[in-house]
Amino acid sequence: MLGATGTIGRATSVALARRGYEVVSFVRPRAGDDGGHPAAAASRRSEGVSFRMVDVSDPASLTRDGFSGAPFDAVVSCLASRTGAPHDAWAIDYRTHMNVLDAAQRAGVAHFVLVSAICVQKPLLAFQQAKLAFEAALMASGLRYSIVRPTAFFKSLSGQIERVRNGRPFLIFGDGTLTSCKPISDDDLGDYLVRCLEDAGCWNRILPIGGPGDAITPRQQGEALFALLGRQPRFRSVPIALLDGIIGSLGTLGRVVPSLRAKAELARIGRYYATESMLVLNSQTGRYDADATPSTGTETLFEFYRSVLAGGALPDRGDHAVF
Repeated sequence: MLGATGTIGRATSVALARRGYEVVSFVRPRAGDDGGHPAAAASRRSEGVSFRMVDVSDPASLTRDGFSGAPFDAVVSCLASRTGAPHDAWAIDYRTHMNVLDAAQRAGVAHFVLVSAICVQKPLLAFQQAKLAFEAALMASGLRYSIVRPTAFFKSLSGQIERVRNGRPFLIFGDGTLTSCKPISDDDLGDYLVRCLEDAGCWNRILPIGGPGDAITPRQQGEALFALLGRQPRFRSVPIALLDGIIGSLGTLGRVVPSLRAKAELARIGRYYATESMLVLNSQTGRYDADATPSTGTETLFEFYRSVLAGGALPDRGDHAVF
């Protein structure tokens, strides 16, 4: 198991253990680690889940500390670059995964389940290119594969809960209907990844997947939050042209100040998600198709909003926070 310390990785580890799998999580060691690593705590909470300290970017560590001659049936990777910036994306989404693929092949692993992203259908950004490069390598490897491309995650759509609860307007791009998605919860995605190991219909396929229900727009997300709080909806529109101006300025300055190049790419990522739907893209029409986007699971985004507003914990969005 790769990426076990993230929210999706933790949910997947639990789902695997619940189905009776013996789960070994490869986690990066920390300086002075004494067992207090988050993976250690997770393994104590979940019977059937253990961890090994492995530098997954180091081929020698993968073989010595990770696979270490033990028989493994499958690799499940929920690992992804933290920021999506070019250097980070190619290091993690491509090179690290190539190291793991090579080590897995030498260890006799039969099946590789990869969490990719639905946005690679329209690859305009470095992290999308890196993910596609590894997808291609995995498909050509000879291993059985399941490439899962989820739509939006609940944590990605939770950034304005506190803002609205504190009486501020919900921010939207344009009129709030430019994009839509079918959000999927960590638990539902974890269950789906387990299914990929067991259902032959998921083998050697690219699998776009969303959560239950209809596709929803950012405006509908805001309306739901206000309704749950018993308040009249209030929105503030951010023009796409503002993002274009920021991208242009950072791009120009990045030619002189290299550190601004990464910021320009992050701004491009923000614009992408502000203008592109996280749904299946019809290659013939060039339009996103909610009806063609498969659904799974039972948890809805609005139920998640309700649980957070009732006192549940907000997920840590880390470097992917926008608002």
